[in-house]
Amino acid sequence: MTIKLTFLGAVGTVTGSKYLLDIDGSRLLVDCGLFQGYKQLRLRNWAKFPITPQDLDAVLLTHAHLDHSGALPLLIRDGFARRVISTEATRDLCNILLPDSGYLQEQDADFANRYGFSKHKPALPLYTEADARRALKSFSPVPFHKPQTLWSGVTARFLRAGHILGAAMIELSCHGTKILFSGDLGRPNDPTMFPPEAVEEADYLLVESTYGNRKHDGASPEDELAAAIGKTAARGGTVVIPSFAVGRSQMLLVYIHRLKKAKRIPDLPVFLDSPMAINASDIFCAHPDDHKMSATETREAFAVARYVHTPEESKELDRQVMPKVILSASGMATGGRVLHHLKAYGPDRRSLILFAGYQAGGTRGAALLAGAKAVKIHGRYVPIHAEIADLDMLSAHSDADETMAWLRNFRKAPKLTFVVHGEPEAADALRHRIAEELGWNAVAPEHREEVELA
Repeated sequence: MTIKLTFLGAVGTVTGSKYLLDIDGSRLLVDCGLFQGYKQLRLRNWAKFPITPQDLDAVLLTHAHLDHSGALPLLIRDGFARRVISTEATRDLCNILLPDSGYLQEQDADFANRYGFSKHKPALPLYTEADARRALKSFSPVPFHKPQTLWSGVTARFLRAGHILGAAMIELSCHGTKILFSGDLGRPNDPTMFPPEAVEEADYLLVESTYGNRKHDGASPEDELAAAIGKTAARGGTVVIPSFAVGRSQMLLVYIHRLKKAKRIPDLPVFLDSPMAINASDIFCAHPDDHKMSATETREAFAVARYVHTPEESKELDRQVMPKVILSASGMATGGRVLHHLKAYGPDRRSLILFAGYQAGGTRGAALLAGAKAVKIHGRYVPIHAEIADLDMLSAHSDADETMAWLRNFRKAPKLTFVVHGEPEAADALRHRIAEELGWNAVAPEHREEVELA
């Protein structure tokens, strides 16, 4: 038996997650994500897929975030016609994430064509909402923990990874050889999600390294959020939170609900301005076994915000001068309605742009946190005078110490550990810790690298 593993994404970067396995001539893909951030990464989304999509026998998804699922409409549009296997909650979240991604790409292309700021004539979407809706028909949801036979001698098992609703580690058993894909590992003390399950053995391991060289701020997220909102409200400003629609928005609503209930922040209006986040909150309520919260707390927390459904309602938020909190996607300020709020409130010295998670290199979020005095939005530079802050402790990714603690559950070292899903410095730092502290054989692979597994 021969097993060949090819790294098609999420190496040297935190986006574009794609891992191709060739098992005696049968091929499966673990994750099918979009590249985000730097232009040279985003251009990979337009490149021809390295194998013919019709030659794939299955796609397995660790979770629904677009850097893990967002290229599925391309793959299926171009000929993949087999199963996309995921957990039920991942399927449900993809039902809103993928069509929304296609819709936003169509809107961005239309906006670029109307205002002439694209170099392409005409500007085209990477894929359409219709492409995304067709892709959804390929999903085949499975429960956690139950082995799924892919073909003779090859099974897959989905284990809880924390991180977001439905997120999984994927354990592949290939004729007795175990390969574990960590996906994105959650936090051990996340307020809403269960911690990643302990795993004791694997022959080969792929582990994420988003925060491989960092430890999260140990400050209380509720204290930091209360201080940020209170200070901004006192000076008459608006708090704009670019928030990931799935996971982070729901966590923030939980914290804001608790702060309001304890009267630790003013009773100012809170707006959830992301149809995708609104729908994700409904899915959160529909999967009570996949998170820690009771049904009562879930309903109360999500009721703390006024839901903004239409573009007209969203535009009205930028005309209102009273202090308020706006949660709006996307979390790295790469697209969506939050861009209009950044144009409105970025120049306002009273306001606060508050980030609540990892900002990949090359995104507007990373530029703002690095101190950019202006950012380009819709073809024009917007001056930034608002306060910029980051609630790093709200990340849904395990930090370096938490990842090392999870790795210590293994009873023996894998034959080889691949450190993936991290910027180069982070991946190498985690690789070094794994080698030095655990004595394991660990490598940080390169893009398009192929490895034959024994």
